[in-house]
Amino acid sequence: MAHAERGMSAPPEVVFSTATDPDRASAWLPEALRADGSPAEEVSAEELRARWSATGDWSAEIRVEPAQAGGARTRLDLTGAPDADRLAGEALDSLAREVADNLQAG
Repeated sequence: MAHAERGMSAPPEVVFSTATDPDRASAWLPEALRADGSPAEEVSAEELRARWSATGDWSAEIRVEPAQAGGARTRLDLTGAPDADRLAGEALDSLAREVADNLQAG
């Protein structure tokens, strides 16, 4: 299992809603987890936690927590992916871009 963490300059609720928006998933989730276009299979809005899985051993879980100055700390656990450490980091970088786009559009 690979872990990646990243701070984001957006409220945790914005980060979480962007991460779990099925229309935005293709921009940040690894392809094996979004191939069928399905939304997260487990979502806990109260805990700001969601989980995706795909055929085979792929799975991902994201957790978003409040951070200083109104930002968010985001953790992504990725299982079953080749080169999972790199892929988890790239996924969070892509999510950060989606969050920024979401804030600018909002």
